[in-house]
Amino acid sequence: MEKIKVHFLGAAGTVTGSKFLLETSDLRVMVDCGMFQGVKALRQLNWQYLPVDVKTLDVVLLTHGHMDHSGWLPSLIKMGFKGKIIATRPTLAIAEIILRDSAKIQMEDAERANRDAFTKHAPAVPLYDMDDVELTLTHFQSIKEDNEVVLSKRVSARFLNSGHIIGSTFIELTVGTKVLVFSGDVGRNNDPLMHRPLRPHQADVLFIESTYGNRLHPVSDAKAELRDLIVETVALGGTVIIPSFAVERTQTLMYLLWQLRKEKAIPDVPMIMDSPMGGHVLNVFRDNPKWHTLSVHDCEEMCQQFQIIGSFKETIEQVADLRPKIVVAGSGMVTGGRVLTYLQTHLSRKQSVVLLAGFQAEGTRGRRLIDGTKELKFYGKYYEVNCRVEQLDGLSAHADQRELLDWMSELREAPKQVFVVHGENQAADDMRLKIEETYHYNTAVPKLYDIVELDL
Repeated sequence: MEKIKVHFLGAAGTVTGSKFLLETSDLRVMVDCGMFQGVKALRQLNWQYLPVDVKTLDVVLLTHGHMDHSGWLPSLIKMGFKGKIIATRPTLAIAEIILRDSAKIQMEDAERANRDAFTKHAPAVPLYDMDDVELTLTHFQSIKEDNEVVLSKRVSARFLNSGHIIGSTFIELTVGTKVLVFSGDVGRNNDPLMHRPLRPHQADVLFIESTYGNRLHPVSDAKAELRDLIVETVALGGTVIIPSFAVERTQTLMYLLWQLRKEKAIPDVPMIMDSPMGGHVLNVFRDNPKWHTLSVHDCEEMCQQFQIIGSFKETIEQVADLRPKIVVAGSGMVTGGRVLTYLQTHLSRKQSVVLLAGFQAEGTRGRRLIDGTKELKFYGKYYEVNCRVEQLDGLSAHADQRELLDWMSELREAPKQVFVVHGENQAADDMRLKIEETYHYNTAVPKLYDIVELDL
């Protein structure tokens, strides 16, 4: 009988901060090491030491490179982790981009807070800096998709394409004769750029995400909705501001806008991609063509249709030019990045529109915009919201409830235990009920810092 202890150190009772620690007889392995995002109480957790001895961890496995799955790695290193960080090649490339960007933003925010004196801390400091990131990168080790990675005498892992973003996988962790499956984030069956997710066939224990565990994505034509919104906004003399996740969402939006431009379905106004990180991600797409459906030729032709902003000086020039344009800028939940500079001007403009094109976690500025806030605080000031705010649901890179249930459908035998993670409380509990109703599996929703002992 296998005895395994599981520590739920993140993505339990919340979408963000994904971290799961497994203790086996000969290995201590962490799956994902994400940063908490959203409400202040969650963000403050990023500054706390984990309730485990980090120095005893042997290895970290990453499902993919998003901030909420990899963004806390430098903190783990600072706390004494010495082992390898293993993932697919594109995942590590994405993680490197995200960590460098995160450190840069944190350092700039701390500098701005100290300079403009809108901090309660004396002085404000970043959670980690660029030196911490450089040290973290020395721990990276890439593996090939679907190849078995031997971690110890009794433990091995396989990384299988989950179709969420470039390089994303679910992880099959084999301990002796038992298999534990970590879904990571599961993608869509009909994503414009990603391949269809593979599915697990065996899982003695399943950890499944529930970002959209209580929702079904609308049956809508995102491309047509995007077209109509652009036509209406440009006719009014406004600008379309699209806060976007730099990984996959920015590339998907660029693809759809390129298609609309080719079809002459939208006005011939400038199309701006203002996300340094998004530009770096385009290079990851170029370097890893087997991980997506976009051809090399189409990728290059798409990029040529956009003015890709490099320096912040160029951003200021674009903001000052109030002629109609389409701007895709980071970050996706409006938590930071270049999009805030555009919003300083365009939140007050009734003719402009902010189009949110992805999941907005509780406590983020993006969620507040969706919920109808009349003012938004950033850079120590409040900005009045007079512009139009819309949401484009059809572009989500997360499977909805039906697709998550479908993803589980090829399991040959019932898991002994299913843990529903990576979802807000209502979404996770609704997903639990739906799994029990559909498959009659033993299903639970863990809480943050729960410890569960498994006898398999």
